[in-house]
Amino acid sequence: MNHVQDHSEELRAASRHVRRRRFLTATGAAAALAFATQLPVAGAAAAAELDGRRVTENPFTLGVASGDPLPGSVLLWTRLAPRPFEPGGGLPARRVGVRWELADDERFTRIVRRGLATAHPEFRHALHVEVEHLAPGRVYFYRFRVGEWTSPVGRTRTAPAPDARTTGLKLAAVSCQAYHDGYFTAYGHLAREDVDVVFHLGDYLYEYAVDAAGGARAYTDRTLPAVFNRETISLEDYRLRYGLYKSDPDLRAAHAAHPFVVTWDDHETENNYAGDIPENDVPPEVFLLRRAVAYRAYWEHQPLRSPRPQGSDMRLYRRLRFGRLAQFDVLDTRQYRSDQAYGDGWHAPGPDTEDPARTLTGATQERWLLDGWRASRARWNVLPQQVVFSERRDRPTADFTVSMDAWDGYAASRRRILAGAESAGIENLMVLTGDVHVGIGLDIKADFRDPASRTLGTEIVTTSIASGRNGADRPSNYDRIVQANPHVKFYSGRRGYVTVALGTESARTDFRTVPYITTPGAPVATAGSFVTEAGDPGLKPA
Repeated sequence: MNHVQDHSEELRAASRHVRRRRFLTATGAAAALAFATQLPVAGAAAAAELDGRRVTENPFTLGVASGDPLPGSVLLWTRLAPRPFEPGGGLPARRVGVRWELADDERFTRIVRRGLATAHPEFRHALHVEVEHLAPGRVYFYRFRVGEWTSPVGRTRTAPAPDARTTGLKLAAVSCQAYHDGYFTAYGHLAREDVDVVFHLGDYLYEYAVDAAGGARAYTDRTLPAVFNRETISLEDYRLRYGLYKSDPDLRAAHAAHPFVVTWDDHETENNYAGDIPENDVPPEVFLLRRAVAYRAYWEHQPLRSPRPQGSDMRLYRRLRFGRLAQFDVLDTRQYRSDQAYGDGWHAPGPDTEDPARTLTGATQERWLLDGWRASRARWNVLPQQVVFSERRDRPTADFTVSMDAWDGYAASRRRILAGAESAGIENLMVLTGDVHVGIGLDIKADFRDPASRTLGTEIVTTSIASGRNGADRPSNYDRIVQANPHVKFYSGRRGYVTVALGTESARTDFRTVPYITTPGAPVATAGSFVTEAGDPGLKPA
């Protein structure tokens, strides 16, 4: 029996202990998760404490991170894992006291806050520290200490005050980092960029097997353990996979340099899942158990605030404001969506894609988004989310198809979002997107069938960090995509990231790419630059 089949049997056995209707409640899901993973529901309060002086190997192998900056608060993250490629991470199942410090300067001569936090074994010694009562719009430095060990120094910043008339903000957007497809070279360059915040738009890891040579990385100086050469199914699988990904020095450098705002797509759990509907043919209760452990591992390894996952559910959509300049409404387009129409893949639009009962966000998240827009006073309303929002035909002929996994497969849902933006008077709408492993700049049209229709906003699709291997300046379908979609203003198939500099009068987007990733050390260049003027949506060459 292979690994996936073996763990499917484990999940089936667990699911039989919970009735279907009870499982779909938070309590039932948490109980099922506890059964499936042999973890106590109540947490780690009873675990014995480990003296930090007995930690004899570097526990900070996975680096440090910060996230979700607020005007008076930052979230600091690390995980103690002296041996991240081993189950358990190399520490015993005991609580560990961790000292943390936040300072005005990198040498920690002016410490602003310090404290002691506890890393619990039930969370694989992951630590989430919410530091409060900070000054808005400030850069800070932070570090952790266990026994004689000190973590790398991280750099973070708070958001501006709510009513601050901020004149500039520079963000980066990243997505899709398949370890087995190449090196995370782009992250090394991003770590040296001067940006205020990084938005990760999904596919932080992939559930697919990574062989002993690291796939396309083709290692000759190391051999990866066999635990990675299988699909992630169990909680330990997902935890180990995060350990592998966070062992990458360029990823660690980017996290240490900038605060991240993260949201997931599909591969953090399973390719192209939709709500409680899996890609593979397993019962929903079995898949929800897998989703529960995937969500738990995601929270453990990301700089996220509370609430933690509750069984197979976790509220990830949230709102961040950067003064009066920008409001960011971070979406989750996986957990609440209807199943993909017409069996997924690419298909001609039809009654199912137009069905108003089908949704990509779920009704509650949709209302939250539209209510937030109605209350917004921001100059720019930015929507960090996962899948391509604008129409994207695959060919310029009448027999075109569109992606059922993107907003094209949920056209009525997209129309409601755009109508809500118009009703709220949102003039400067910008959508940030990942997923498709290419960089695209698009004008969001009132009617995608009519190129002369009004432009309602701009969409910036960041290419992948690594997924798709080296890529090409012009993908093989370049001519077809550009001809079929006149609202596409830029299209590139190289790896990299985007930066967006928001100002009071305009926003500048730079598509930053590297020429190769299957070997390390590639330089970075700007493949395209565009400007969007406030009050006049659409992309113009810079």
